[in-house]
Amino acid sequence: MKRIGATEAWTGTADCRLCAIRGSVLFAGLTEDDFERFHRPIDQSVYEAGATIYRMGDEAGSLFTIRSGMVKLTQFLPDGTQRIVRLLRGSDVIGLEALIVGQYPHTATALQPTEICRLPVEFVRSLSQSNAQLFNELMARWHRALSNADRWITEFSTGSSRERVVRLLLWLAEARGDERCELFSREDLGAVLGLTTETASRTMAELKRQGFICEPRINQFQCDVPAMRRLLEG
Repeated sequence: MKRIGATEAWTGTADCRLCAIRGSVLFAGLTEDDFERFHRPIDQSVYEAGATIYRMGDEAGSLFTIRSGMVKLTQFLPDGTQRIVRLLRGSDVIGLEALIVGQYPHTATALQPTEICRLPVEFVRSLSQSNAQLFNELMARWHRALSNADRWITEFSTGSSRERVVRLLLWLAEARGDERCELFSREDLGAVLGLTTETASRTMAELKRQGFICEPRINQFQCDVPAMRRLLEG
């Protein structure tokens, strides 16, 4: 873990020039004086795939910005089953609920090697009270989270198993800006889409046989994006 001070965060040393803290819309309106007045040391960490960032029910004392990688948010039902309710990627903020409630409502887990910066919630809360632009951007982040939740329900929880898998693959390819995407375990794939592991695996195998995707390396896929989009339109 690496701690970053105010001057480093503002000037861009310690690779902060590429960090969501400086580059994301959330903090774009801050001045150097804002950082000098409010900024506290930031914990910068790398989580390996499968590592837990926080657990459902933990005290919500921090927000987290994702510099790189991907994180899943999971909720557990009373019978012990789990459902992945959202995936987040570079520049996204996780743990926004910490601004409102005292406990995290999800478990956050790295799906890939993921670099994250942790922001104390009191720091963000203080800034939002004194900086109208930051407050407005926080509201925009809440709106985006709600819109993403709606998209998750409509696109990834309805339709046939093939439609759900294709939509998710397109979403992952969209994140990279090309036709490649990195997937995760079939168990997680099923938990995202509300499918059994067997159904998720069978659907991926069918898409490979039909030429919609190929797998040059394990869990590294090349997608025929135009054909997959036509598949959804047909």
